Amino acid sequence: MSTYTNEQVARLVDGSLDWETTFRMLSMPKDGSRFEQYLAALQAQVKFPDRIVLPLGPHLYIVQSAKTKQWVTQCDCGHVFGDYRENWKMHAHVYVRDTEAAMTEVYPKLMAPDTKWQVYREYYCPSCGTMHDVEAPTPWYPVIHDFEPDIETFYKEWVHMPLPERAG
Repeated sequence: MSTYTNEQVARLVDGSLDWETTFRMLSMPKDGSRFEQYLAALQAQVKFPDRIVLPLGPHLYIVQSAKTKQWVTQCDCGHVFGDYRENWKMHAHVYVRDTEAAMTEVYPKLMAPDTKWQVYREYYCPSCGTMHDVEAPTPWYPVIHDFEPDIETFYKEWVHMPLPERAG
């Protein structure tokens, strides 16, 4: 049995849950059905038919493609970045803040980082323009692959719910 209703979890996801319930929900141990409720709330917000397997960020997911049954990284808008094991950033639009002028759009002039030592890379969805990530590496550093989740282990050992079968 769930401690919270599906409506409460959905309101948490969309940011409209009252603070007292939010605080209680975040500070108490999660019950067994919370992840399933969370996925259902996320799924209700998107317009694509693909099943969300794992959220990666506020508007980015690993989904099971309704057509191919493969797991891919996908934006809210439905844009597919490719196989979930690949670095999705390699298929995003990137804006690199590598000049003083570009950095001072974010920071006041005397507080901006030195662009010889640090740049900002902003990663956007090529279809809808949603910003999915920002990196702040040295200029020569390669694109960061944040992580490759072990989805099978996560489902088996943590959420105890059926894992969507994938093709190939």
